[in-house]
Amino acid sequence: MKDLNASSSTWADTLPSQWGPELAETQSEVEVPLNRPPQDPAQQPPAPEAASGAAAARLSLWGWMREGLRAALFLPPRTAAAAPTPWQLLVLSLVSAALLVAASRLHVEGPAQFNLRGWLTPMWSGLVLLWLAWWAMAPAQRAPADAVAASSPSLSTASAGMPAPTGGLAAWYVLTAWAPLAPLLVLYALMATAVHRPGLWDGTVLAIVFWVAYGVLMLWVLATLVVVSARFIQSRWRTAAFAVAMAAVIGVGMWQFQDQPWEPDVQAMVEASAETAAAADEAEAPEPVPLALTQAMFEEQQTLWQQQVDALVPERPGVVDVYGLVFAPYADENVFRRESTMVSSLLQERFDAQGRVLHLLNHAETADTHAWATPENLQRAVAALAARMDREHDLLVVYLTSHGARDHALAASHWPLQVAPATPEMLRAALDAAGIRHRVIAVSACFSGGWIEPLATDSTLIMTAADATHTSYGCGRLSELTFFGRAVFHEQLRQTHSFTEAFAKAVPLIQQREVEAGKADGFSNPQIRVGKQITPVLQALEQRLQTAQVEPEASGSSVASAPAPAPAVRAP
Repeated sequence: MKDLNASSSTWADTLPSQWGPELAETQSEVEVPLNRPPQDPAQQPPAPEAASGAAAARLSLWGWMREGLRAALFLPPRTAAAAPTPWQLLVLSLVSAALLVAASRLHVEGPAQFNLRGWLTPMWSGLVLLWLAWWAMAPAQRAPADAVAASSPSLSTASAGMPAPTGGLAAWYVLTAWAPLAPLLVLYALMATAVHRPGLWDGTVLAIVFWVAYGVLMLWVLATLVVVSARFIQSRWRTAAFAVAMAAVIGVGMWQFQDQPWEPDVQAMVEASAETAAAADEAEAPEPVPLALTQAMFEEQQTLWQQQVDALVPERPGVVDVYGLVFAPYADENVFRRESTMVSSLLQERFDAQGRVLHLLNHAETADTHAWATPENLQRAVAALAARMDREHDLLVVYLTSHGARDHALAASHWPLQVAPATPEMLRAALDAAGIRHRVIAVSACFSGGWIEPLATDSTLIMTAADATHTSYGCGRLSELTFFGRAVFHEQLRQTHSFTEAFAKAVPLIQQREVEAGKADGFSNPQIRVGKQITPVLQALEQRLQTAQVEPEASGSSVASAPAPAPAVRAP
């Protein structure tokens, strides 16, 4: 092909009209000068997509933090199509999580330890929200920006000169981690004041101020999450669906998964308390004398066990009898000896259970009067009581008192005798095997709320001195009784025959006494659960005992007309 601009005898005489009418009309379009120097590709302007991509890739760590914090004020994020790198995503997530973990440390007064399980448990909700966000924003993230703006102009920021964020799930995750950070930290600080200065919010007005501030901060947190998500989703109905699902997920998490990243360091508190009160303990409450374990003692225990089982009074036809099992396996603290003796006497004095109570106790000074409190004897005692009682209609009251562990095992100590801890599963298996239907179970121990689920049935009332995550109080060497045993059994059940009424009246007393004693790890929060089928049984028992107390002559089996029980053994 020849150059059209070159001089040639052949082409110089050729007129445009000779090319035909079509080519003549488009002469300017056919001329292609071949002698123009080629343009350097490096000098060509970049494509719009490349330019925007290069700009989006330059968002720094501080840039992501800044945009997330701006979103807390409901300002549109200036991230456009930027997405965090994997390392940025990791660092930003860890920094925000570290700030919240550090702030939550203020929710535990005194020594605390990090609870990895408590930190990881709530993360299930984050995975659910990730999936929900991916579903909600998928159409908007795939569609062109102008199409999204045209379909949802009220949700798009393009009309305001600010392009909607299209960085995908990673960008959404970073922004939603940092947007609610400021209100969350303020909320944590508010809750910390209730822990460290509980008297600050006393009074009706101040309590209302506290809960109003709490509600405003929670709404702020939820609003930031919804607004940031809406900028990615770009759809009214998908945003509404995401908001409802998010609120449900957060609500379920706050209701069912209350684990916290910090928990009281009970061991450190015990050690500190022991060091502080060491001198007083030695002077006022010497340790119990260790058990002198001999063959004769083993043989005496077997004889004693058989004597106590044989002495159990059989059930009375037509009467809902109360049988009792009191279990105190920790020999190193006299408080458990005193408390178990008090409960055993109370059942006989107030609940018409004379001759129907087995008291298992570990203590060096009671080896010749009480059967040992071991898991084997606990199971044997349940079976022995079941053999004497009407298992379908009578009521068994079980009271356990000792130190409790975080795994909800009941501590046992009777050195040099090796005693295994008792567990709720062990007691449940024994009760089910014995076929005892109606049960009232009380557990006075730290973390005893963990006994409720394994023992709960429709025909069981169970109450505990604490919930599953808190310690109870009053189990030291200087304590006369535990706070729970004193308030519920020693005080309230001497005024009423209703277990539920006694518990309800005792809880405020326990809370007040814990505050006065300076309990450092928060309210023990005693728990109760009442099965539907046990309620009428307890109401009928309460009515019978109350009638017998008021009119002792109307019933020969009443408490008032019954012979007085043996005096309680009082530990030094």
